[in-house]
Amino acid sequence: MSFLAKTLSRVKPSPTIAISTQAAELKAAGKDVIALSAGEPDFDTPDNIKNAAKVAMDAGKTKYTAPDGIPELKQAVCDKFKRDNNLAYTPSQVTIGTGGKQVLYNAFMATINAEDEVIIPAPYWVSYPDMVLLAGGVPVSVEATMENNYKLTGEQLEAAITPNTKWLIFNSPSNPSGAGYSAAELKELTDVILRHPHVWVLTDDMYEHLVYDDFKFCTPAEVEPELYDRTLTVNGVSKAYAMTGWRIGYAAGPVELIAAMRKIQSQSTSNPSSISQWAALEALNGPQDYIEFSRPVFSKRRDMVVEMLNKAEGIKCHSPEGAFYVYPSIAGCIGKKTLTGVVIENDEQFASELLSAHGVAVVFGAAFGLSPNFRVSYATSEELLIDACTRIQEFCASLT
Repeated sequence: MSFLAKTLSRVKPSPTIAISTQAAELKAAGKDVIALSAGEPDFDTPDNIKNAAKVAMDAGKTKYTAPDGIPELKQAVCDKFKRDNNLAYTPSQVTIGTGGKQVLYNAFMATINAEDEVIIPAPYWVSYPDMVLLAGGVPVSVEATMENNYKLTGEQLEAAITPNTKWLIFNSPSNPSGAGYSAAELKELTDVILRHPHVWVLTDDMYEHLVYDDFKFCTPAEVEPELYDRTLTVNGVSKAYAMTGWRIGYAAGPVELIAAMRKIQSQSTSNPSSISQWAALEALNGPQDYIEFSRPVFSKRRDMVVEMLNKAEGIKCHSPEGAFYVYPSIAGCIGKKTLTGVVIENDEQFASELLSAHGVAVVFGAAFGLSPNFRVSYATSEELLIDACTRIQEFCASLT
């Protein structure tokens, strides 16, 4: 009999972390590797945020805080939701977690019973299904194809809802596709949810500020106020302010749900880092220059990567509305042979052979629930992106 819990058999390690680790190990061994697998900005945290952390430390703000956040940061989150999303919350409706991932995990642990279903549009962030499984629920994947720009339709959502459905996870702009839903596209989904009072919406708005061209971000409770009382709106500072390592996420929703999530957090990690909380306070309340600086940089990178990947034989790449990812299809590469005689049978094999032959690390599409694709993160320098995309072109050209 195994000493380990049976729950572990339901889940797998994060593929994105595994591939980033593999790339780092190859680099350490002296291999020429370009990693396009990490989902974090390549810019440093803005100075005003780092300085706020230093001031907090010097002021002795290094002790325990309330389990789910300091009052000042909760108020700042309320102000942010009102300012950016026209959503009115009070501090009692806000929770602060150790990154957005913990906030999501707390929500599932606090609400999911055995056999409860969670609808997850695919392609999806790799951790969604596994967190649902850990909570004892049933992930229900619904494929949003490239033909529909990787966006779920109201008809698909309606067909996926059953009496056991508890949550819809909604992520816009999306990791891994970068797809962003317009207000009209989102309204189509919220109209469906309105017809099913037992279904709640869990939004992941982590890439809210990373949107390009004329796209305007919106979130479900903003588009459909009648869903306010059954929506948990999740966000954080990691992507918008280049603060991935600071580990601060937050959410707002009904008081009863927030209290339940607080209970879960009080018996797991307790409070997020006090220093990180004061830094996040400055991120939300301070100058927003970094957002305005980074957005056009990422937009330029997106355009370049999409153009170069579409020149690779067998690859089709859609230009997304936001985030810092593209999710190209490799349908045209499936069945072809590498120079060493390996037949490319799926996207995992494509990614493995690409890394082996040309030193480019990408995440294969099966990890995100939709194949045959791979994810590229363009949160790295233009020089490295050009080099990587050139290598991808060369690899595809070598397939026969």
